[in-house]
Amino acid sequence: MRLFLSSYGLGNAPDELSALVGDNKRTAIIMNSQDAKTPESRTERLQREIDSLAALGLQPEELDLRKYFGKSNELKDFVKNFGLVWVRGGNVFVLRKAFKQSGFDEIITDLLKNDQIAYGGYSAGVCVLAPSLHGIELVDPKDETAEGYDTEVIWDGLGILGYAVAPHYKSDHPESDDINKCVEYFADNHILFKTLRDGEIIVINGDNEKIVS
Repeated sequence: MRLFLSSYGLGNAPDELSALVGDNKRTAIIMNSQDAKTPESRTERLQREIDSLAALGLQPEELDLRKYFGKSNELKDFVKNFGLVWVRGGNVFVLRKAFKQSGFDEIITDLLKNDQIAYGGYSAGVCVLAPSLHGIELVDPKDETAEGYDTEVIWDGLGILGYAVAPHYKSDHPESDDINKCVEYFADNHILFKTLRDGEIIVINGDNEKIVS
């Protein structure tokens, strides 16, 4: 399993991401955590992701999971073409619904377990990998939604990680104060968690896991 889990953007060590990706540089950018934003804002943020990933020698393009709602078999065949998926931050509850409605949650879990793809992302793209999303509602509005999305809140994370992650911890970020409340919730409810300051990255390659500052 190869994971590059950043608090914000590519963090302080983008070369760690390059090292995780094999010969296949084709990269699927998943922006669905931004689907409740205006189309103009979403387009601008997508371009920033494309530019930053292309600067690493990767070949990025958007994978919009909304196009695969109810079409998980088609999505599975398509995702196999990529060497990396990159999942941007935003609202984790919207992102989780997109994963579920497209079947991406099961697809990426299987691909990662079999080491057929690398996964990178930040903020919500990291939080969604936890066993549960409880506590994150103190940061992200749990009822935020967009056209084509189910209204029911999904509280289960993907369970790819055995712990929750609190990004933007003690950082110069608009969500840092709310993250403190989230960390208190984790501690009070005996939830295993790790904090990440902006710039820090959790890198997992097989059995090896490290935090890079």
